[in-house]
Amino acid sequence: MKNASRLCLALAGLLSCSGIAWAQELQALRVANQKSGIKLLLEAAGELQEVPYAIQFSEFPAAAPLGEALNAGAVDVGGLGDAPYVFALGSGAALKVVCIVHAAGRLSTAIIVPKDSPLHGVADLKGKRIVTGRGSIGHFLALKALREAGLQSSDVRFVNLLPSDARSVLESGGADAWSTWDPYTAIAITQGARVLVNGSHLLSNNFYLAATAQAIEDKRPQLTDFVKRLERAYRWANQHPDAYAAAQSRVTGLSRETHLESARNTRFQRVPIDDALIEGLQATADLYFEEGITGKRIEVSQGFDKSFNEAADGPLLPAPSRVQASGRP
Repeated sequence: MKNASRLCLALAGLLSCSGIAWAQELQALRVANQKSGIKLLLEAAGELQEVPYAIQFSEFPAAAPLGEALNAGAVDVGGLGDAPYVFALGSGAALKVVCIVHAAGRLSTAIIVPKDSPLHGVADLKGKRIVTGRGSIGHFLALKALREAGLQSSDVRFVNLLPSDARSVLESGGADAWSTWDPYTAIAITQGARVLVNGSHLLSNNFYLAATAQAIEDKRPQLTDFVKRLERAYRWANQHPDAYAAAQSRVTGLSRETHLESARNTRFQRVPIDDALIEGLQATADLYFEEGITGKRIEVSQGFDKSFNEAADGPLLPAPSRVQASGRP
C-alpha cells in the first residue's frame, strides 16, 4: 500500500511539472525562407501541424539578404548555400550550421543563356557579361566553371543583381549569361533559356541550415525539433515527388510537369556535420579570398555546431492540443 501511494504521488508530481513546463509557452522560432523553399516543403509534408511553438516565416528573394537578416538577428534560422554562408560568416555574424542536407542529381544551379545565344561552352564566356548575385551560389558556380575552363574571373564581367532583376537584364541583352538557382533555373528554362553549364559536378550541392548563436542558446528545443521536422520533410519529398512537384507548382506558378522531372531525379539526404564537410566549405572561402572577393581569409570552422548531429534521433516535441502551430508569411 505504501509503495502504491508513493507511485501515485510521483505520478502526480510528474504531471504537475509537465503542466508547469507547458504553461510556459515556448518562444516563437523565426525562420527565414526563400521562394519555393523551407516553408513550402514543410507545409507539403505536413510538418507544420501540431507544432508546440509558433513558427514565424519571413520571405527573402535571395540568400544575400537572408544572410544579412541572420547577421542582424532579425531571424533565428535560415537556409543558405556554400558561398552565401561564407559571406555571412565573413561579415562577422555569430552563426552556426545546425543541419546539412545534400541534394543529389538535381539541376538546382546552372549558368543559362538565351535560346538563340551563340555561346555553347564555358570558354565562350571570355569577354562576356555574367549576371548573378555577388556572393551567391550562382557567383560561386561561375567562378568554379571559369577555373575549370582555364579562365579567370577577370576574363568576364560580372553584373551583380538579385534574381528578380537579373532575368530581365538577360532577356534584354544587358548580359550574355545568367548564373542562378532553382526556382529561377526552372522558370528560365521553361520560358526558352538554355543550360550552358550544369553545376551538379562543380558544387557540393549542400544546403546549410544556420542559426544565430542567440537562438541556439535561447531556443535549442525549438531548433532541435525543427531540424527533425526538416529532415522528415526531405524524406517525404524523396518518397512523394509528384506531391512535392504539385506543391512547388502552386507557389512558383509553373506547371507541375516543370518541377516533376527535378523532383523525381533528386534525392535529399541529411548528412552529419563533420570535419570533411567543414574543410570543403573552407575551400570555398579560400577561393573567394584568392579572387579578392573577400578582403580577408575567413575561418569557417567556428560556424558549425556538431551537437545538433544528435537531433536526428528521438521524438519530436509533444504538442498539447491547446498549443497550435502557426506559419506566418
